[in-house]
Amino acid sequence: MGCHKGPLVHNDPRNWLTNQHSPLMIIKEREPMKGPPSQVSAYLADIGRKGGKKSRRRLSPDDARNMVRVREARRAFREFHAQCFWFVRPDIEITLVDVPEIARGLRQNGGKRGFILAAKLCP
Repeated sequence: MGCHKGPLVHNDPRNWLTNQHSPLMIIKEREPMKGPPSQVSAYLADIGRKGGKKSRRRLSPDDARNMVRVREARRAFREFHAQCFWFVRPDIEITLVDVPEIARGLRQNGGKRGFILAAKLCP
């Protein structure tokens, strides 16, 4: 019973851990990782450059607010689906056009938390 594999040696904590747990549960000291081949380094550097360019895109304040509203509406739809949106398929794609309808459902059937979330969605 248990993972005990030999006599306990209480003086060395690493010995005690390896005796009490399977090797997959403990990360032992390993050899340092060797550097990647130059092709892999070049590929990763190329990907990093592309990611940096994409992340520098400019959003207007209205677009940013709308993105947040859609994200919050999707989260509220998933959380309150059984309570407020049981008549809608759970896998529909919520867009900015759907946000007022999500807010209406939260106001009507979401209780106090739903009412507060609806106020945040449609100020």
